[in-house]
Amino acid sequence: MNKGGIEGGSYQPLTQSEIRMLHKASMKVFEEVGMEVHDKRALEIFANAGADVDFGAKRVRASESWIMNIVSKAPSEVTLCGRDEKNDLVLGGKRVYLGTGGTALNVLDLESGQRRPSVLADVRNTARLVDALENIHFFVLPVYPSDLQKQNVDVNRFFAGLSNTTKHVMGGVYTKEGVRKVVRMAETIMGGREALRKRPIISMITNIMSPLKMDATYTDLMLTVIEEGLPLATPPAPIAGATSPVTLAGTIVQLNVEALSGLLLAQIVNPGMPTLYSAVPTTADMRTMGFLFSAVENGIMNAAVAQLAQYYNLPLYATAGVSESKIPDVQSGYEKMSTSMLAALAGANYIHDAAGLIESGLSVAYEQYVLDDEINGMVLRAVRGLEVTEETLSLDVIKRVGPGGNYVADDQTYQYMRTEFFLPRVADRSPYAVWEKNGMIDGREKARQIARDILAKHSPAPVDWAVIETLKSEIPELITE
Repeated sequence: MNKGGIEGGSYQPLTQSEIRMLHKASMKVFEEVGMEVHDKRALEIFANAGADVDFGAKRVRASESWIMNIVSKAPSEVTLCGRDEKNDLVLGGKRVYLGTGGTALNVLDLESGQRRPSVLADVRNTARLVDALENIHFFVLPVYPSDLQKQNVDVNRFFAGLSNTTKHVMGGVYTKEGVRKVVRMAETIMGGREALRKRPIISMITNIMSPLKMDATYTDLMLTVIEEGLPLATPPAPIAGATSPVTLAGTIVQLNVEALSGLLLAQIVNPGMPTLYSAVPTTADMRTMGFLFSAVENGIMNAAVAQLAQYYNLPLYATAGVSESKIPDVQSGYEKMSTSMLAALAGANYIHDAAGLIESGLSVAYEQYVLDDEINGMVLRAVRGLEVTEETLSLDVIKRVGPGGNYVADDQTYQYMRTEFFLPRVADRSPYAVWEKNGMIDGREKARQIARDILAKHSPAPVDWAVIETLKSEIPELITE
């Protein structure tokens, strides 16, 4: 088990000089190019705060000193809470957590293996699965329920998540009224407005468009969340070679401007509001110009962005663990491991998309959550690294066993055997003859069996029934079954 919050930072693709170069280049872009903002209210907010705003061109420019003054108001640490306190996440510094992401439109059915549109039941079931998987630390609502009308999606997705896991629930939002209903629902579950602000069991995502654009719809939603004062991620998703420069450094410069823009708006409106420096750097396939979510370069960029977030002393919403593979297979394994490992070793805080997603984020697979739980466990074991102390140097043990002996029955072996090594559930380490005798089951099928077993037996701590009855009376469209 790896609860998360382990300190990373051993992988640093950027020198301190290079970090400063990226920062300075970003400030020049802010001052000379600026952000295009398509929400009149946001333009007025930036202008009233002292930014250089061209209302006709819908362009916001600002100086480095102005930007950094506002960035300094943002908290360096953000706590995202679970319904159970043991699942609280303290984001900041180089502490590492890995969890799900979305929003996918399709699911590989656990029984048939066939790709089908996702529905609300899949939100419930993936939440229950994640609740039982120890190396998946939070639940970003992973699928869009195709069986609901848009105006009913927000509140039902969040309730399906909250009622089926005690881990923190984050999600994208689709309507302003939906945001407000989700917040009221969470307040009811927690026992009031202040109780939710003290222990935020939910957080929300509103996007920034690349290149350098805050569109009207998302910015309006962003302002609605900011006014509620709940934790917020405002990720841009530049595609290197398509919607950002082809060079990784150039993409990071643009991404930095975009990421800081959302954080700036939040801190102007609501200083000190829990806001995550948010990044989804991706690449284009230079052979087809198709979008790539799993390229190793994405992992390198996320590691570099982790260093930038640490430079600004801001908690980071990072991205890793997606695959372009259409099924859980060898491709999904090595693509997921490469990006998750790089981001985690760099000390990225909240690594979303690191469980369940395949097909460039368009689909999820139930068995993939089980496989990714195992990948995440290996990643966190690598982040933990070596513990070198007088005890772990084992000099007394070596003397005690001596030449020609063995350490199998030594007391130190018993003491450390369950903590020094990562012990997988899916990987088969038995001899060939044993594997053959047990049915020659491959990793995907074994993960399916584990997923089925969890869904059959695991019961997350429920939301109090009296609270559910109150919610049903206040929100008639809420689906509680």
